[in-house]
Amino acid sequence: MRRTAIAAVCLAAVATAGLTGCGTQQKDGSPSGSRSQGAAKGADREKEPFPGLSGGEIAERALKATTGAESLRMQGDMPDEESGGTLHIDMSLNKKGECAGTLGLDDQGTAELIKTGDSIYMKYDEAFLRAQSEGEPKGQVDATVAMLAGKWTKMSVQGADADDVAAFCDLDVMLGGAEDGSSDATRGRTTTIGGKRALTLRERDGKDDYTFYVATEGEPYLLRLDNASPEEPGSVTFSAFDEPVPARKPSGPVIDLDALG
Repeated sequence: MRRTAIAAVCLAAVATAGLTGCGTQQKDGSPSGSRSQGAAKGADREKEPFPGLSGGEIAERALKATTGAESLRMQGDMPDEESGGTLHIDMSLNKKGECAGTLGLDDQGTAELIKTGDSIYMKYDEAFLRAQSEGEPKGQVDATVAMLAGKWTKMSVQGADADDVAAFCDLDVMLGGAEDGSSDATRGRTTTIGGKRALTLRERDGKDDYTFYVATEGEPYLLRLDNASPEEPGSVTFSAFDEPVPARKPSGPVIDLDALG
């Protein structure tokens, strides 16, 4: 099946996390052209954002603007294909490969992540460590928790386990392929996302039903992407475009995992 432009950005934004869907949202597929009654219709069109552009053309502009940003923040609760659970992500990242944010899975705790320079820093809470150590001897798990819980750790980007983590921090990787394809999106209502005015677009791709929110002022950034798939719903919100990423080395003690072997 042809991959639409909206499907491409959805899949690209979450593929690195092993995800397959993007979010549940109230459907609103009414095209702007459904309004009627002559002069009133013309007046409404004059007030509409992106005058004269189809939904597909607006979607393609949004993808170009979003993938052209040097940095952004991604937030969402999305299905994780491997575990069958829900991944929670809140990550600021840029095209330099820097990032700062949090990752979590269901109620299995949270990990903080920072990548700056040639180092990856992570801090795990107790619930996260215990969930990841499930099945191991209790004494070993307790020792791991005592050593690492609530403490910053560090590893080199050249380390054996660093590639998958570092991929979360590269904006080009996270949005790679999002410019592929075309869009058959239809225009919907204007709404507000994160305090910004946005035009709603809607597009279907197989069983997936995407709702696409595009900023109507300034650059036409993608502000949110929802997928009302009955099997794998999820949602991704985008913000803080071209803003500095707060990726700084943690203050205080840091445990060097590479030195531990």
